[in-house]
Amino acid sequence: MVQLRKRILFITGSINQTTQMHRIAEQLPEYDCWFSQIFTDSPFIKSIIKHTSLVDGTVLAGQFKARSEEYLYKHGLKTDYRAQKNNYDLVVYCSDLIIADSLRKYKTIWVQEGMIDRYRTLSAIVKKLGLPAYLSFDTSLNGSSNTCDIYCAASEGYKNYFTKLGTDRDRVIVTGMPNYDNCNQYLDNDFPFRDYVMVATSDMRETYRKEDRPVFIKEAVKIAAGRPMLFKLHPNEKFDRAEAEIKKYAPAGTLIYQGGSTDHMIANCSELITQYSTVVYTGLALGKKVHSYFDVDELKRLAPLQNGGTSAKNIANICRAYVEFEGNRAAFLKQFAYQPEKIARMEEEYA
Repeated sequence: MVQLRKRILFITGSINQTTQMHRIAEQLPEYDCWFSQIFTDSPFIKSIIKHTSLVDGTVLAGQFKARSEEYLYKHGLKTDYRAQKNNYDLVVYCSDLIIADSLRKYKTIWVQEGMIDRYRTLSAIVKKLGLPAYLSFDTSLNGSSNTCDIYCAASEGYKNYFTKLGTDRDRVIVTGMPNYDNCNQYLDNDFPFRDYVMVATSDMRETYRKEDRPVFIKEAVKIAAGRPMLFKLHPNEKFDRAEAEIKKYAPAGTLIYQGGSTDHMIANCSELITQYSTVVYTGLALGKKVHSYFDVDELKRLAPLQNGGTSAKNIANICRAYVEFEGNRAAFLKQFAYQPEKIARMEEEYA
């Protein structure tokens, strides 16, 4: 009888989350890897998705879901939306804000995919009352539900952050964060412009958060102080509106991009202005002077490890070790010592 390969389901969301999951799966060729956009079993939320456009600005629906599924199709990856085709030996999450009840029976690993939103009064209320974390209406509680068996964090700073908000410290392993762990590679690029003040915007308005964009643009212009400027818009933004605002309040000749490599643009800039964007970590890693709605000193403490692009491999090794372990989470964590230089040898064993 042929022994079937063990199956791993990767939960996707934004393009950043999806590409990170793909990179991890590429390190696990001996397993049967499948992908599903994040979903919920809640009849209430499913009804909102079906009958309204209220969540079209989230990873549950709309262009986020469409872009993710287009990426999966383009790369020939196997999809199992809502996990209806298979049973799984492990589920790898990019968010623990929503975890479907139907997946709670499996082993689970959570992977940090980006910056965590500011912890606000609403976040504290949701946490205090034990309400579903998604009711914070942002990512401020992502990584703090203590629901997944193992949490893979970008840095020691983030490990401390998740622990402070309620996730057991022994569940959190510092692995680095794929897509933000090798920023020096972006210095070698063919982006044609250099020495500008770059502004990376966020999709606050599209995700129902308050923003005064004209004031933000004017402040960016003040920081630039006559130097050339480049705006890189968040892919979820309404481009026409954002472009019109920039043309109205920024100097003539200001560059505006909706697409292109944000990382290459940051590598070539002289100074970086952000709002609530993970790309601020690219700027910090490359030694740029950065501005953020977050405290910059705190961002430096939270900044992802720069480990030469090995985070996906580190996470894959944990997935491999856990899926092959013949016991529960507590027993696994008790005996598992995360040492990348040692567990990397497992690749040869399972190759």
